[in-house]
Amino acid sequence: MDFALSGRAQEYYGRLQDFMAEHVYPAEPVYAAQRRELIAAGREHDLPPIVSELKTEARSRGLWNLFLPDSTNPEHGLTNTDYASLAELTGRSPALAPEALNCSAPDTGNMEVLHLFGTPGQKERWLTPLLDGEIRSAFAMTEPDVASSDATNIATRIVRDGDSYVINGRKWWTTGAADPRCKVMILMGKTDPDGHPYQQQSMVLVPFDTPGVEIVRPLPVFGYHDQQGHCEITFTDVRVPVENLVGEEGGGFAIAQARLGPGRIHHCMRALGMAERALEMMCERAVSRVAFGKPLAAQGVVREQVAESRMAIEQARLLTLKTAWLIDNHGVRAARSEVAAIKVVVPRVTLQVLDRAIQIHGGGGVSDDFPLAQMWAGARTLRLADGPDEVHVRSVARAELGKYTGK
Repeated sequence: MDFALSGRAQEYYGRLQDFMAEHVYPAEPVYAAQRRELIAAGREHDLPPIVSELKTEARSRGLWNLFLPDSTNPEHGLTNTDYASLAELTGRSPALAPEALNCSAPDTGNMEVLHLFGTPGQKERWLTPLLDGEIRSAFAMTEPDVASSDATNIATRIVRDGDSYVINGRKWWTTGAADPRCKVMILMGKTDPDGHPYQQQSMVLVPFDTPGVEIVRPLPVFGYHDQQGHCEITFTDVRVPVENLVGEEGGGFAIAQARLGPGRIHHCMRALGMAERALEMMCERAVSRVAFGKPLAAQGVVREQVAESRMAIEQARLLTLKTAWLIDNHGVRAARSEVAAIKVVVPRVTLQVLDRAIQIHGGGGVSDDFPLAQMWAGARTLRLADGPDEVHVRSVARAELGKYTGK
């Protein structure tokens, strides 16, 4: 296995490093100030103007839609392995960098789904403006009334009625739905409740302005309200044309798996970017603060925390790069166990490193004077998003034991 960046990816990596240093990091306090102003004006989910400026700059530098693999975007020719290192860089500033590059979730996954399964009409209406960064989108799968970790539990109904589908149900944690730019969602629901457990679900495109779609509330994450919002939404006799079906009826579960494979690479590498930045902050704090007559960096317990963090990050990164390499060379199916494993390992490592950094920052670590607390809150959701740890541990165990049982 060779995880070295291609020549083209090295060029992009250098360009992205410059963009982060020259524009993204300096924009972070501006973004925070603009968010406070918008919240005070009752526009909590509007995009701060600085982000639009970053998007214009990123696009002028050719740093746009880099998440699409070379098979669907030959313009940049990056593999999943190549993009993984770029995603890690963007994770160092999670509120700004991914969106600046038009590489933020859930748009990335939705664009991949439309690339792979969308009809020409769906691509023209929704994919093109998403690729151009003109609109945003959401993915509605999780439900409050059932254990959504088992997708077969999904209760939202999608019923065919002539030339339409009628949708009734309730979703929550629909990321992006509070943003005024969010115009469409990909919704997963049941079209055939009596069918095979993995062929009951379908996906349909639902514009947000469709009658019967109601955003009930944006949900906070440990008290933080993200700009794009994570919403609870109800669907009451929502009617969309049959042309809005993504793929085939009963194909929702298979599409979800295709969507989540590369997407988990993106999530994990961005999380490792957060962990790297937290480790840097940990070290900077340790060498600049004095306790009991010597720098924190000279204290044995602090040195151990630094070393444990570095070793854990390196291990998690190698496993994630191996997973990306497997997808590039053998497809998502061949990497199923590794995809499940990184989804467990990386958030755990990231949270451990962030927690150590918070501890070394003392009271400042849990305040808003440093980004660590909000980063921890965001990273903690990754142990639930796209399936909880327990589901992925179960998958890894099944794959390992299957080598001996043949099942």
